Formats: sequence, structure tokens, C-alpha cells
Amino acid sequence: MSDRYGSFIQSPMGQTVAKNLGLPMPMKLDRYKKGSALAGGDVLVGVASGDDNKVSDAIARVVVEAKANVFVTKAGALKAKLDEAGAKVQEYTGGADKYKVTIFDATNIKNAEDLKEVYEFFHPIARRVEKSGRVIIIGRPPEEIEDIEFAIAQRSLEGFIKSVGKEFKKGITAQLVYVSEGQESNLDSTLRFFMSARSAYVSGQVVRVGAGESLAINWDQPLAGKTMVVTGASRGIGKSIAQTLARDGAYVICLDIPPLLEDLQKVAGEIGGASLAADITAEDAGEKIAAEAAKHNGLDAIIHNAGVTRDKTLAKMDEKRWDMVIDINLASIARVNKYLLDNNALTDNARIVCVSSISGIAGNLGQTNYATSKAGVIGLVNATAKQFAKSDQGMTINAVAPGFIETQMTAQIPFAIREAGRRMNSMSQGGLPVDVAETIAWFASPASGGVNGNVVRVCGQSLLGA
Repeated sequence: MSDRYGSFIQSPMGQTVAKNLGLPMPMKLDRYKKGSALAGGDVLVGVASGDDNKVSDAIARVVVEAKANVFVTKAGALKAKLDEAGAKVQEYTGGADKYKVTIFDATNIKNAEDLKEVYEFFHPIARRVEKSGRVIIIGRPPEEIEDIEFAIAQRSLEGFIKSVGKEFKKGITAQLVYVSEGQESNLDSTLRFFMSARSAYVSGQVVRVGAGESLAINWDQPLAGKTMVVTGASRGIGKSIAQTLARDGAYVICLDIPPLLEDLQKVAGEIGGASLAADITAEDAGEKIAAEAAKHNGLDAIIHNAGVTRDKTLAKMDEKRWDMVIDINLASIARVNKYLLDNNALTDNARIVCVSSISGIAGNLGQTNYATSKAGVIGLVNATAKQFAKSDQGMTINAVAPGFIETQMTAQIPFAIREAGRRMNSMSQGGLPVDVAETIAWFASPASGGVNGNVVRVCGQSLLGA
């Protein structure tokens, strides 16, 4: 679906008109292309003063692979590690350089006074982050900290990063990654995702990285050798998910309802996968998925993407609309997961990824059924993640919560509402199906073993529910 306003704004005349009238100015976002550099420009790394240098190893591991010019504030343990790893590292001197990626290790921010270091790092460079740049802060989960002043300081970082995401504009994203003490080795996949162009439409998010087994992988083909199921794969977001997982090396079983078999077979054929015509709400859906995956050495991931909307205000909503949305969007996921887990159909270190929605976080007019189902998906993720954390099988479950994504479904929304959905976010534009798919691929990676129980919004930092 074309965004004519967004295209017009890319022209010199459009930029002039938008600037003079104070209109939104969406920036063309850098998105990942096969073979793209990890960072795509210079990297600036800052470290708060203190004795905790455990995050330095993870930063050094990832940054050195970016093969970029690296600038470091407060030369110390991190610079030494980067030098040792062979990175092109220089000490930051406050010049007029521009940076594609800025990373700040805030794990030593232990009280309100220490927060001044966050200001001192970002204030001079606030106008020096490049278009489609990346801002990342690493901290400690406040809920795991007993010291009140330390917990306060770490929780404060959320307000800072979400404000930065709204202030910097120009397609710049901002994220906060909380890593549990002793789990710094699990940071790699998350840092790589947020540094790269794969996270183009994800901003203002808070991700928790904890215990888990993060397996070594080939970063060029991170899903190689894995068998994954994508439900609702015949079109739209589901089709993009299937294509992205296949691009990253997975064998994808594409599932959708029998009436869409022709479209489904076309998608599967294009990516070298398999098609499975099945109704996800049927009692035997889990059995069919397990049987198909068993032909390919078991199921390494299932992506619960299938979903519907049947919008009406509650007063006008009939029982059929309610039941259909709850059954497809929520109850079917719970049934399929239960079957797969009860029958050991998932491999060790398997990944379950669910598609929720910002409607499930903030609610939406005329969507009581849809919002209920998508909020339930978040509840399912939270509850299942707790069980997985107690298991020794290394499984994880996470969810994406898309905002306004340019699909056939959103193309049917009335013009005024559609434009509001596009513009009411920090990017001033709608996202693309591939933005959801890239986030799911990060969750599905064998290297994301420490990422469990997260709900990440793919919404350009939508004002809805912000």
C-alpha cells in the first residue's frame, strides 16, 4: 500500500511545504538488505563511572564485528578490550563527528546523582546521531535490585530512552536493554538486532535479557538447519515472516486455512518450504503441525501469526464476532502450545513467538474483542515464560505487538483514521510487514536464549499506549 504523503515529503518541494506548515516529516528508514554492514557507520560507546565492567565484554564482542570506526569515552577497560579484539578504536574528544550507533553502559548508574552521567554523554551528541541512527542504553533490571537508590536510578532510564526516541526524530531509534547480573554473555543477539537496520521500526522499547542458553551461530545464516512453522503465512505479515525466516536459513512450514491453499503454496514454493493447509482452531491443529515438523527432525520454532479482526463497538457486537476473534487470536494458540509441549513436539531450545498488538496494550475503540484477545496473548507469554524459566530445555516465548503496519487490512481503514494511524508515532509513518518479521527472526534465533517473556512493540513508538 502506497503512502503518497510520505513519498511526497521525500521530495525537496515536499520538505519545504512540510517545514513551512509544521506538518509531519517522515524520514525514509534504512532497512536491512542481505549483506548490509552491522552498524552502517561510526559507533560511539560510553561507560558510566564505576567498577562494574561486565558489560564491556559483550559490547566489545559485538562492536568489533561491526567493522566500523569506534569512538570510546573514558578510555579504560572497554577500550582495552576493543584494542585487544582488533577494533579501529579512538578516544572520543568531543569533535563534530556523526555517529550511526551510540551505546551507553549505564550499569554503574546507582543513584539519582549518577544520572548526570547520562546527560553528560548524550547532551553533546544529541544533534550528531545520523539519520536512521541507533541509540542503546544498557542497564540492570530494577526489579532484581534490592538497593532502593540503585533501583530508582535504573528505572529512571526508561523515561529517558522513551523521550530520546521522540526527540531525536530523523528515523532514529532508541532502546533500553536491561541485562541481569551474570548474564552479560546473552547480550549479543539483542545488541546486534538493535544496532542494525533490522530494527528500523522498533523504538522506545525496554527489553530484558536474563538467564538462558544462547547458542553459537553463523550470523549470516542465524536460523540455518532450523524447522519453523508460521501460521497465517499466505499473505501480509505472515508471508513476510516466512520469507525472512527462510532468508536467514530456516526451513519454513507455511500454514493457513484450506481456502487460501493456492496462495500458501505459492509462498512456500518461493522460499523452498512446505505448505500445510489447516484450520488453526481445529482440535487436531497441534497434531497436524507436529506431524509435519516430525518429517524435518522436529519443530524448532512456531510463530503464532494467524489472526482476524471483526470490529464493532461492544453495544453492536454480536456473539459470533466475539467468539471468532477470541478463538482464532487466543484460544487456538493456547491449545496448540499445550499439545506441542505435552507431546514433546518442540526441540530443546525451541522458540515460540506470538503476535499481539498495541491494541492489546492500550485498547482501541470498536475492538473490545480484538484487544481482549491480544492482551490475552501477552498474558499467555508472561505465564509460559515463567514455566520455561524453571525448565532445563532452554525454550523461550516472546511476543511482538505491531502498531500501524501497511497491509491489505490497514488499506481498508477509512482515509482519515488511516492517516492518523500512520502519523501518530515517532517515525510519522506506518511500518512494513518486514519490520515485524525482522523482530520475530531475532526472537527465533538460537542466540536469543536469554530473551524470554518480552513483549516488543513494532510501532515506530506509537503515541497509542505510550
